[in-house]
Amino acid sequence: MNQEINERHAREKNGWVMLAVILLMVVAGVAMFAVGSIYVDANPVLAIVMVAGMAVLLVAIVMACGFKTLQPNEAYVFTLFGKYYGSLKREGFFWVNPFCSAVNPARATMGSVKKLSLKAMTLNNEKQKVNDEEGNPIEISVVVIWRIVNTARAVFNVDNYMSYLSTQCDAAIRQVARQYPYDVSTNGDEKSLRGSAQEVADILKGEIQSRADMAGIEILEARISHLAYAPEIAAAMLQRQQASAIIAARQKIVEGAVSMVKMALDKLSDEQIVELDDERKAQMVSNLLVVLCGNKDAQPIVNSGSIY
Repeated sequence: MNQEINERHAREKNGWVMLAVILLMVVAGVAMFAVGSIYVDANPVLAIVMVAGMAVLLVAIVMACGFKTLQPNEAYVFTLFGKYYGSLKREGFFWVNPFCSAVNPARATMGSVKKLSLKAMTLNNEKQKVNDEEGNPIEISVVVIWRIVNTARAVFNVDNYMSYLSTQCDAAIRQVARQYPYDVSTNGDEKSLRGSAQEVADILKGEIQSRADMAGIEILEARISHLAYAPEIAAAMLQRQQASAIIAARQKIVEGAVSMVKMALDKLSDEQIVELDDERKAQMVSNLLVVLCGNKDAQPIVNSGSIY
């Protein structure tokens, strides 16, 4: 069973003070070695002083390896002989135990770069194909803004916190995408991936955050950056959208045509321009609806005779 590691502050000293101490040790060591080497023939006891001077120089060289510099929003995670020593998260010039080793598994291939960045970073996952609530294949990708808040968890709880976050984002996308349809239904009373962007983003953020807590990562924002039907059904879905648009347009046209026909009949009746029986009214309604609802312009026909 893995042991939970709590973040703690690494013991450090002011780098400038320790620099002065090391310089004094170097001066003292050189002086002791020089005096011992010059007068060792006259007094063999001074050989001890010469050896002590060499030891002081060696210690100063080892201690000089403990200087660390941090910029704002950077951190070091130290281990001492395999055990967690502490984290250093304050900017400045410091000195730590020179036998401590800085650890950053996410940048293990980058040579001496062992600092952790505490800045807000962006993860832009590649597009992946998932199924929505209705089973339609869609392409989706997200942009996640995140930062490290617990350096010990980020380094020791997961093998590589960047790869871990990317994998968990993929899993969260699949989990959230299959809970919602791509678009709203006909009655429009449910959430969708396309129509409820903010609600889906909040749910996606919470889903990723629950998975990222183990790695000491805080999710600042998560939003869908790409959303589209998969290529194999994109054409069919486009035709369905076009058909829905045509039907909606026809409904508006018919509603307008009926109101215009009613207005025409009422005007003729109110102003007593012409008296029409039911058969003639039906014929007039039919003709007006054909003219108003047709796709093409009507061709006029002149009737020189009586309509009765």
